Amino acid sequence: MSITGVIERKGLGPGTWALVADSGETYELKNAPDELKKSDLKVKVEGEIREDVMSFAMIGPVLEVKSFKVLD
Repeated sequence: MSITGVIERKGLGPGTWALVADSGETYELKNAPDELKKSDLKVKVEGEIREDVMSFAMIGPVLEVKSFKVLD
């Protein structure tokens, strides 16, 4: 699946990186590369929703990052 949105750092527990989609939904990022871990970065992320993964943050569906593109 492909999701466009903005990267945010969420301070829950040890902290986690999230993608806030243009639709308003928040996804917790799994396996996000360091280049993607920058607040306010506008991106298009290709990935897969992982129903078999639990997290401490519980901020939304867990999105396993396959690839991404930084947008202007």
